[in-house]
Amino acid sequence: MKTILIPYYDDHAAESALHQGCLVARRFGAHLEGLFVMRPPQIIEAEGIALAGAYITQLKEEWRRRADAAREKFRDLVAAHEIPMRPVSDSGSGASAGWSEVEGPEGQVIGDHGRLFDLIIIARTSEQALIDWQVMCEAAFFESGRPALIAAPEVPDVIGAKVLIHWNGSTEAARTISFARPFLEGADTVTVLTVPEAMVPGPSGDRVAAYLRRAGINAETATASDAGRGPGAAIIREARARGVDLLVKSAYTHGRLRQLVFGGATRQVLMAAETPVFMAH
Repeated sequence: MKTILIPYYDDHAAESALHQGCLVARRFGAHLEGLFVMRPPQIIEAEGIALAGAYITQLKEEWRRRADAAREKFRDLVAAHEIPMRPVSDSGSGASAGWSEVEGPEGQVIGDHGRLFDLIIIARTSEQALIDWQVMCEAAFFESGRPALIAAPEVPDVIGAKVLIHWNGSTEAARTISFARPFLEGADTVTVLTVPEAMVPGPSGDRVAAYLRRAGINAETATASDAGRGPGAAIIREARARGVDLLVKSAYTHGRLRQLVFGGATRQVLMAAETPVFMAH
């Protein structure tokens, strides 16, 4: 895991996510790139309606001001973690950081640009945030082809020492575990959790743990019932009870539309998890 992308805006959630990104970058000696997406002016064409050039210029200047402030904050925070700024093409040893700015719709930019990276870190922001974090999540899951780490609300001391994997038997879960191998191989303990109500046809949790142990990963198994409150609640409850510092879970096994309408484990975990969550589709 040598390249990490983190969409970064100058707010508290982004700052917390960046601290977590620095922890991961230092662990793997990775390059951490801050990305500021500059949203283009929304121009609606209609007969007799035209936006003044001065207004468009003002919008661009405001985005330029925000990008400059975010860049300076990003540099200060990575410097506090003793991570030097240098180009991604510099193959020097140890963690490094860089900065990029791209104009366009945030979902499209993150989906396209994220394909270059081993991991995308996303902050869970408030409804008043500049950019919709859920749009960024879905772009990472469905457009980039890469895994995402959804940052915890508060910065943990370590990420990936004590890991909980939610296994539901699916292709998506298998792919997520494969992406997460760098974390799993360095973990002190790994627990493979199954929630019977959320299983789909596939191998059992015991078989997953056995194959992980064959790879030298210290894996055990556990089972939890959703108790009628949904599998996401059971996963979060187990993560809290076990004091894990990383949750590994597949995203949208049952599809976005179904989970949007009926709810689902992915949405429950995205909205309420207290630990960093490693996800992939």
